[in-house]
Amino acid sequence: MSLQDPNVVNARKRKRVAVVIANPAVSTTTGWPVGFWWSELTHPYLAFHEAGYEVEVFSPDGGACEADAMSDPNDASGYSRTDLISQGFIHTPELRALVDDTKTVAEIDVAAFDAIVVAGGQAPMFTFEGATDLHAKFAAFFEAGKVAAALCHGCAILAYAKDSQGQYIAKGRTVTGFANVEEDFADNAVWSYGLLPRDQHVMPWRIEDQLEAIGANYVQGGLWRSFAVRDGNLVTGQQNFSGAETARLVIEALGR
Repeated sequence: MSLQDPNVVNARKRKRVAVVIANPAVSTTTGWPVGFWWSELTHPYLAFHEAGYEVEVFSPDGGACEADAMSDPNDASGYSRTDLISQGFIHTPELRALVDDTKTVAEIDVAAFDAIVVAGGQAPMFTFEGATDLHAKFAAFFEAGKVAAALCHGCAILAYAKDSQGQYIAKGRTVTGFANVEEDFADNAVWSYGLLPRDQHVMPWRIEDQLEAIGANYVQGGLWRSFAVRDGNLVTGQQNFSGAETARLVIEALGR
C-alpha cells in the first residue's frame, strides 16, 4: 500500500513546491524576445521529484511560457547542448505541458504549499516590477515561515518583495543572484559579436547592485560556478548553473 494512500494511518504528507517561471516578453534594451531559463526550472524540478515532492508550475500571467533560446539544448547556438536534464523535460509531453499551460501566480494558495521557487531567465528583469501578485505571494511565503527561494535573474523578485511592515525581505540577509562579473561577461560577449554597441548593456539593471542598494549582504561564488546560499527560510541561487544547488538547500530546509 502506498504511503500516499489516504487510508494509511499517519501517512507522511508529501511536500509541495510552487515553481514560478516568467512570461514571455521583449527586452527593452536589445529588442530580443526573452523568457525563462530552462535549466532553472528543470534541474530543481528533477531534484524535487527525486525527493518525493509535488511540484506545480505557475507564471505571473498564466498561460504558455517561452524559454530564452540559448537555454534550449536544441538551439543552434549550442550553448546548452549538454543540458540533458532539460532535453528530457522538453521531450516528455506531460512535463512540457506544465510550461505550455501555467496557472497564474494569483492562484497560488500559500497554505497549500511548503515553498515557492522563482526561476530566472532574462524576462524577470523586464517584467517582475509589474508582477505585484508575485511580490505579495513571495513575501507571504516568507512571512509564513515557509521557504521562499529565487534563482539567477529570478532574484529580481527581491528588488520588489516587501514584508507587512513595508521592509524589503532581503534587507539584512545574506543572498546571491546573477553577479556583476557575469553581467560583464554577457555584455562583452554580445559586444564582441557586434550584437550591441559598447555603450549598451544586455540588462537594464543589475541584481548584485540592487540587492546591495536595498541593504542585503550580497555574496557570490565566482564566475559561472554553481552557488546558492540559505539565510533562514530565504534561499537564493547565483545563476543558471545553480539550480540543483538551490533545490538542495530548499530540500535541506524542508526535509523529505
